[in-house]
Amino acid sequence: MSLFRYLWWPFAVLVDGVTRLRNHLYAIGHKKSFEFATVVISIGNLNVGGSGKTPMIEYLIRLLSPHYKIATLSRGYGRSTRGFRIAGTQDNATTLGDEPYQLYKKFNSIYVAVGEERALAIPTILNECPDVQVILLDDAFQHRAVVPQFSVLVTDFHKPFFTDYLLPMGRLREARVGAARADALVVTKCPPSWQHSQTVIGASVKTYAPGKPLYFATIAYGQPVPLGTSSKLSANVVLVTGIANAKPFVDYVAQRYKIKAHVQFADHHRYTQGNIQKINLQAAGCSIITTEKDMVKLIAPALQPLVDEANWFYLPMSMEFAENGSEFDAQVLALVAEKAEQVNTFSQDL
Repeated sequence: MSLFRYLWWPFAVLVDGVTRLRNHLYAIGHKKSFEFATVVISIGNLNVGGSGKTPMIEYLIRLLSPHYKIATLSRGYGRSTRGFRIAGTQDNATTLGDEPYQLYKKFNSIYVAVGEERALAIPTILNECPDVQVILLDDAFQHRAVVPQFSVLVTDFHKPFFTDYLLPMGRLREARVGAARADALVVTKCPPSWQHSQTVIGASVKTYAPGKPLYFATIAYGQPVPLGTSSKLSANVVLVTGIANAKPFVDYVAQRYKIKAHVQFADHHRYTQGNIQKINLQAAGCSIITTEKDMVKLIAPALQPLVDEANWFYLPMSMEFAENGSEFDAQVLALVAEKAEQVNTFSQDL
């Protein structure tokens, strides 16, 4: 860690004190938490930035939706609207936020909701969508006002929480010991050689979350999908990303194509017509490859005609467990089945 970062140490101490006090007040019941009869599963991280939360939510949707009616709930970071909202045909990445809209576009059998106040949003979901049986909370590990039945903590293989520091020295939202609240921890974005680090990572995680199951997951990319009218992908490509950690995406593409340039924006970047025009000029003679998260913003009506002028593609992605995925599946399915049975019994008694 650079010496300059130590200048932020007094502020990191302040963040530590505030977050520890907040967690303590929830633990002793001084700050109110709400638990719901419907199954609530929380997915979150300790670090600021992308750790693979959305792929984890997509994995749980694929696991649970054949058996249960699912709703997802997130804050809707970066959206132009406020308050509670259930995704509909009138929505887009601007009204929902890029990640909720990605879920809405990708899964047509679930409800996708956004709302800043999760404890208020959940009853609204259950009132407006009474068939919902499981609610997946996105980025909710620090949202202590709702008590989940199951909490998944994800951490990036390349930027694990146990090597990071509290804001503003590092990227941690709370101290590393917060990991102990998780029911399961998943190390995401593991490279092919991940097993060489398995023992070290396992020991480091257990220091902060002893006794909690630990899993390792990788990213699986699909075949490039045309974004515009062109369907021929050239060997030379320009990458366009607006995500928190583009390294796995860049590494994957670099193994298959010759990257002529990488146009990198901040996470949740809102694309403009000027952005697309400049990228099209820069990519003359090349194909353009972007992420699935960026794709949902690029298909906006104002941008689609410009995208059609060049050779744009996006890479679908998903999360896969590197090993012991069946154990994770069984853990989640057993919990949901048990809770659903309790809800059914309670309803019959009424």
